[in-house]
Amino acid sequence: MQLTSVVTPLSDENLARVAQLGVTNVAIRYPGPHLDDLLAIQERLSRFGLQIAAVEGELPIQNAILGTASRDDDLAQMKQLLVNLGSAQIGVCCYNFMPASDWVRTGSQTQERGGAWTTSFRLADADQAASLHAVSSTHTGAAVTREQMWENLRSFLAELLPIAEKSGVALAMHPDDPPLAAFGQHARIMNSLNDFERLLELSSSPSNGICFCQGTFAVMGVDIPGTIRKLGDRIRYVHFRDSHGTADDFTEAFHDNGPTDMVAAMHAYHDIGFQGPIRPDHVPQLAGEEEGDPGYTMLARFFAFGYIRALMQSAEYGLQRR
Repeated sequence: MQLTSVVTPLSDENLARVAQLGVTNVAIRYPGPHLDDLLAIQERLSRFGLQIAAVEGELPIQNAILGTASRDDDLAQMKQLLVNLGSAQIGVCCYNFMPASDWVRTGSQTQERGGAWTTSFRLADADQAASLHAVSSTHTGAAVTREQMWENLRSFLAELLPIAEKSGVALAMHPDDPPLAAFGQHARIMNSLNDFERLLELSSSPSNGICFCQGTFAVMGVDIPGTIRKLGDRIRYVHFRDSHGTADDFTEAFHDNGPTDMVAAMHAYHDIGFQGPIRPDHVPQLAGEEEGDPGYTMLARFFAFGYIRALMQSAEYGLQRR
C-alpha cells in the first residue's frame, strides 16, 4: 500500500516532515487544466522523495452533477485532467457526486479525547450545516431528483471512462458525506452499499472504481471488513478514518478511538490485494491548532501515520504467518 497524505499547508517544512514519518505519496487538489502546473507540483514533491498518488477535491464537476447547460464545459475540463494525469503517471482521480455541496458538518469544535476538537454532524441542526469545501455551479433551477442524478452519473461516466481507461487512471467515487438520501433541496445517490453496487453495474471498466472512505461507510452501518472484501479490487483509494454514530448524527474520532475494528479492516485490505493509496482523513485539531482548517490540521495526522504504518506491518506479518 502507498501511505499517502494531504499536506496542509503545502509547505517545505510539512513536506519534509511527512517524508520523515514514512509517507511516500501525496494527494493534491485540482491543479487546473494545464499539464505544466501539475508537473511543477510533481517536481517539487520529488525533491522530498514524494510522489502524487491522487487528485481530489475542487474538481470542475458541479454542472455535470446537476445536469446544467454548462455540463459540457465541466466534461471538457475533466477530460483534459484525465489526459494530464495519464501523462504524469498519476493513477487516481477521486470525485464525489454530491450536488451543490461538498462534505458538510454542523459542528467543528466537538470534544474528542483530551479535549481535542473534532467535527460532527446532527441532522436536527442541519440549518447550521457548513460545507467544509466550497463548490460552484451555474445551477439556479429546481431540485434534482434521484433518477435525474443517476442519469447524470451514467452520462458522466460514459463520457469520461474511455479516456480514464486509456490514460491508466481510476475514477474513484467517494460516498456522500454525510451519507443521506437527500440534503438541502437535492437528492443524493451515493449513500449506501446498494448505491455503490449500482455504480459498479454502470460499467465494468477497471477505471470505474471506489474511494472507500471508512468513516462514511461506518455511519452507514455496514460491516467495514466485510464490505471491503465484498467490493474487492474495485476499491482503488482508501480514506482511513472512523466515526461514532449514524448517518444523521455522528462525531469523527481519532483513528484509534472509534468503533471500527481497524486491525480487521487493514487485514481485509491485504486479503483483497489492495496496493493503492491509503491516507488518514479528517483528523482532530490538537492544542495550538485551534485556528486551523477543521479536519485538515497536521499534528493528529502525524500520529495517524504511525498508527497506520503499524497496522500495515501487523497485517503483513499476519500474512507471512499463515
